[in-house]
Amino acid sequence: MKGALSQYLPILEWGKHYNRGQLASDLLAAVIVTIMLIPQSLAYALLAGLPPEVGLYASMLPLIAYGLLGSSRSLSVGPVAVVSLMTASAVGRIAEVGSMGYLDAAVLLALFSGAFLLLMGVLRMGFLANFLSHPVIAGFITASGIIIAVSQLRHLLGVHAHGDNLYEILLSLAEQASHTNLYTLAVGLPVLIFLFWVRKGLQPLLEKAGLSPFAAAMVSKAGPVVGVVMTSVAAVAFDLGAKNVALVGDVPSGLPALRLPPLHHEAWQELLISAIFISVIGFVESVSVGHTLAAKKRQKISPNQELIGLGAANIASSVSGGYPVTGGFARSVVNFDAGAETPAAGMFTAIGIGLAAIFFTPYLAYLPKATLAATIIVAVLSLVDLSILKKTWDYGYSDFIAVASTLFVTLVAGVESGVACGVFASLALHLYKTSKPHMAVVGEVPGTEHYRNINRHSVITHDEILSLRIDESLYFANASFIEDRIYALLEDYPHTRHVVLMCTAVNEVDLSALEALEAINERLGERDIALHLSELKGPVMDVLCKTHFLKQLTGKVWLSQHLAVTGIVEEMNQHKADNTENWDI
Repeated sequence: MKGALSQYLPILEWGKHYNRGQLASDLLAAVIVTIMLIPQSLAYALLAGLPPEVGLYASMLPLIAYGLLGSSRSLSVGPVAVVSLMTASAVGRIAEVGSMGYLDAAVLLALFSGAFLLLMGVLRMGFLANFLSHPVIAGFITASGIIIAVSQLRHLLGVHAHGDNLYEILLSLAEQASHTNLYTLAVGLPVLIFLFWVRKGLQPLLEKAGLSPFAAAMVSKAGPVVGVVMTSVAAVAFDLGAKNVALVGDVPSGLPALRLPPLHHEAWQELLISAIFISVIGFVESVSVGHTLAAKKRQKISPNQELIGLGAANIASSVSGGYPVTGGFARSVVNFDAGAETPAAGMFTAIGIGLAAIFFTPYLAYLPKATLAATIIVAVLSLVDLSILKKTWDYGYSDFIAVASTLFVTLVAGVESGVACGVFASLALHLYKTSKPHMAVVGEVPGTEHYRNINRHSVITHDEILSLRIDESLYFANASFIEDRIYALLEDYPHTRHVVLMCTAVNEVDLSALEALEAINERLGERDIALHLSELKGPVMDVLCKTHFLKQLTGKVWLSQHLAVTGIVEEMNQHKADNTENWDI
C-alpha cells in the first residue's frame, strides 16, 4: 500500500532519505533560481498580457504542488515563454488586454489545462507525448521564439503595435516606427546589449578574476537582476515616467488570495480547446527537459506522474490567481547546475518568490517595461534553432517537411495553428512512410543462416523461391501496397513456386491486412504458388490462430527463414526424386 502511495506521492520516497546535505544544496539552488525567476516571471506575465504580479503568483503555489507530486528532482515549474505566448493568443481572442475579463480567462485557462493534464495522468496517457516528434517541437519553438522576440520590439521602441503572427506584428511595427519613443529606446537597447554580453562574456571575465567556473556561471545568471535595478534607478533619477517611458507601475504587495476562478465564462469552450493545445506543448517541453536532466544523474522520471504533477501545478496556479505553467528549460538547467538534489528546491524557491511578493514589490513600480522586453528577447532567442532545417534536410525529407511546415504555419497563422500543423504533419508523414514499407528480396549469406537484401550482399537464392522481408507491421494503410508489391515481384521472378514472407519486423496484423493476406494466398494458389510465413512473433501468431487463415494457407508457417528455405528445397528435391522414380517404373 505504501509503495503504491509513493508512486503517486513521490515526496514519500525521496522525503524519507532527506538529509542536511541535501537541504543545503536545495537552499543554495533555491536562492539562485529565485533571483533569476523574479524578473523572468514579471517579463513572462507581460508577454502573456497580464499584470506583472500574476507572473509572481504563477511561481509560488505551482512549485509547491509540483514538488509534492512531480517525479523529476530537478525540474523547475513556472511561467515559460512559449506557454505565455499561447496564453496571450488564446485569451486575446475573447477579451481585451488589461480588462478583468482577460485576467479571469487566463486564470480559467490554467484550471482547464490542469484538469486536462490531471485526467491524462490518471488515465496513464503519458505516451501521447510521442505523437509530437522532436523536429516538430523544435520547429514550433523556433517559430514561437521568433514571434515572441519580434513582438517585444514594441516595448523597446515604446509604440503600440499588435498582431498574432509574424506578418501582422512586422506590419504594425512598420506603421508605428515613426512614433518611436527615443527615451524608451535609450533604456531598452543598452539593457538588451548588456544582457547579450552577460550571457556570453561575463562568465569568462569572472573566471579570469578568480571565481570558479560554477560561481561565475551562477553570477552571470543574475544579469537580468542587474538590468532591473539599474534601469529602475535610472527611471527615478531621470523621471522617465514623465517622458512617456512605460513603467510597470504599482504592483500589489502580499500573497495571492486563494479562490476558484469563475467557471461560467461565456467562452469556456474556446478556452478548453486552447487549454488542450497548451497542455500538450507544455507537457512535451517539460518531459523533454526532465528526461535530459534525469539522465545526467542516472535517474528516471515517469511521464504519467509528470502529467499529474503538472496538472496539480496548473490547478494550484489557477486557484492562486496565476496562469498556465510548465517546466522551464532555462530555470530547470540553472536549478540543476546550482546543485538541486530534490523537488524541495522548488518549494524553497516558492518561499523566496513569496517573500519577494511581500517585501519587494513596491520597488518594481519604476521598472521600465523595456527592460522586461529585453529580458524576454534574450531568453527566447536562445530557443531559436534554424539549424534544425539543415539537419532535417540532410537527414530525410519527411522530417524536413514536418519542421518546415510547422515553422512556416506558426509564423504565418499563429501558435495554435502551428501546433495543429505539427501534430497533423507528424501523423500524416508517419502514415505515408508506413503505407509504403521497405520490402526486400533476401537470400542466404554463404556459410550462415542469415538472410540479407540481395541488392546489398552476395547471397544464395533459389529460382523457385521468392524470399521477401517486410520491414513494417501490416495494417490498413499498407495492406494494398504490400499486395501490389508481391504481384509485381512475381512478374520479375516468373519461375517462383513458393513465396516466403519473412515477418521479423511485423509486430501487428490488423483485419485489413489479414484480408489482404487471404487475397494473396488465394490468388497465389490459383497460380499454383504456395504462400509461406516465417519468423512470426508470438502475439501475431496468437491473433492469426483465432482466424481460419492458417488453415487455408497454401504453404506453412516456419520458425525461421533458414528452416523455411531449406525445408522447401528438401520438399522440392523429394518431389523431383519421386517423379523420377515413378518415371523409371
